Amino acid sequence: MSHDHSQKRLAPVVIAAIGVVFGDIGTSPLYALKEIFNGHHPIDVTPDNILGILSMVFWSIMALVTLKYVTVIMRADNRGEGGSLALLSLITENSRNRVVTWVISLLGIFAAALFYGDSMITPAISVLSAVEGLEIVSPDFKTYVLPITLVILTGLFFIQSRGTGTVGLFFGPVMVGWFGVLGVLGALEIARHPDVLAALNPLYAARFILNHPGLAFLALGSVVLAVTGGEALYTDMGHFGRYPIRLAWFGFVMPALVLNYFGQGALLLNEPAAIESPFFHLGPNWALIPMVVLATMATVIASQAVISGAFSVARQAVQMGFLPRMLIIHTSGKEEGQIYVPFTNWTLYFAVVALVVGFGNSSNLAAAYGIAVTGTMLIDTVLVAFVMVLLWRWHPLVVTLVAGGFLIVDIAFFAANAIKIPQGGWFPIVMAIVSFTVLTTWRRGRRLVRRELAKQGVPMPAFLKMLGSDVHRVSGTAVFMTGSKEGVPAALLHNLKHNQVLHERVALVTVETTDTPYVNDLHRLYLHRMEKGFLRIVIRYGFMEDPDVPQALEHCRRLGEPFEIMETTFYVSRETVIPGVLGRKIHPLRARLFAFMSKNATSATDFFKIPNNRVVELGTQLVI
Repeated sequence: MSHDHSQKRLAPVVIAAIGVVFGDIGTSPLYALKEIFNGHHPIDVTPDNILGILSMVFWSIMALVTLKYVTVIMRADNRGEGGSLALLSLITENSRNRVVTWVISLLGIFAAALFYGDSMITPAISVLSAVEGLEIVSPDFKTYVLPITLVILTGLFFIQSRGTGTVGLFFGPVMVGWFGVLGVLGALEIARHPDVLAALNPLYAARFILNHPGLAFLALGSVVLAVTGGEALYTDMGHFGRYPIRLAWFGFVMPALVLNYFGQGALLLNEPAAIESPFFHLGPNWALIPMVVLATMATVIASQAVISGAFSVARQAVQMGFLPRMLIIHTSGKEEGQIYVPFTNWTLYFAVVALVVGFGNSSNLAAAYGIAVTGTMLIDTVLVAFVMVLLWRWHPLVVTLVAGGFLIVDIAFFAANAIKIPQGGWFPIVMAIVSFTVLTTWRRGRRLVRRELAKQGVPMPAFLKMLGSDVHRVSGTAVFMTGSKEGVPAALLHNLKHNQVLHERVALVTVETTDTPYVNDLHRLYLHRMEKGFLRIVIRYGFMEDPDVPQALEHCRRLGEPFEIMETTFYVSRETVIPGVLGRKIHPLRARLFAFMSKNATSATDFFKIPNNRVVELGTQLVI
């Protein structure tokens, strides 16, 4: 009975995972083979070339997705969470070497930066390639492809603020239908030309590479399109769990993809002219418009998954101190992971529109695609190699063989895509560099601010000793929010200097983000009683949680220090950063960028969910 019950619970999770996790890789059949044979480096559509390329596609999926991500990297979860930043936290938590930690931090941050480049291109190329199916229906539709694509994408980004919970109920069933259609269309074509199955033999890939080494290397730049989205399996692991994703991949998604690619190959063996759009030529003519509609729905779902992933990475980055506080809206009272980040949403929207208008068609966009994905995959391999050594304690020889093998494949794909930099590959690199600069500037700036505040601060024991009986104490509780667990907050000193008054009970509250995704409520609070009515409280949150200070203070009741929020005054210090050249610790341009971000950050009041009518904000100026 329990087994039946667990199966009943597993099925909806697997279907939901199919709807979210596999959208990106699931829409690759729309353009992958077409781009390989008919893209910027065309390949003659001959039987030997078709079988060689198909073999390369199949074994790339096996090596990069099945073996690397599904089998190996998905074991490296941070308390169930996946993704570059979660992996970064896992390694830094277990590494004692400062140099290793510094290098790993830079790699992890750059992988997150590359993700933003990828999340801009995926909606553009996916939806555009689906709508381009209208050109197969009639060449007259060509002029409508761009406007229709822009309308669909605009609608998609505008509904983000309403939440995707209701629409999300349809994601799973639609994608199950999509993969079902992929598999059936491919299987029917394979049945007519079963000789295409010979490409399962890796010798065909080896022969193509040996006979045409230059062409094979260039082809890798487009073969990677078949595995884009493979990294999402690891990134989305926290939402669905390792087992449902693996079950969906091996039991349904991978067979459907392989059948479709081989079906397209079988079609090309018989009709080389179908290379203009092998995917849409797979089905009968009467099914063309329904296929365009279904493909568009699938690409919208794939885009939604990438956008939601960008929101999740933005929240992680804010919590881990790589981005300033920003508005994060929960769009569902039931699903914890459903969030909306306005700044990220509109940044992505304008970038996607610029890509669609600037590049014009999916073939041009394919040149920009791949570099971000292969860069992320390369970094993931390096990060997981450290996990193998630090956490799994694998033998160095095993680490060399496994990670080294993955690294060789990743480098080959990255090098092949690097050739496409002048044709459009520059875009994700520029976006990644901009994102990386923003992430590292904020982290470096916050460290300098904390250091400057520490210099200006007064040690707590000395302050308490100086605090005489002549200081007027008023009834009630004051909470001073402070980023440091030591010293006296600047807001407290300012209040005492100008108002010459203190509350009977004063709590110095610090919010900390841990290296874990979530923190158990039992470990949420640390409370230390000091003399003269002072308390030091540390509230801990995981990097996947949203701070709620009033709610956390409710837990102080069990420690004998109840807080009545509507009778408590919260004091928040707002630092005004003035760019300077103090000690030349940061480049002047980065100092200006940090000052701009600091000025536009969401207020601590909103971010920590403190009632606005209970807050007193005190400013201080800092030069960095």
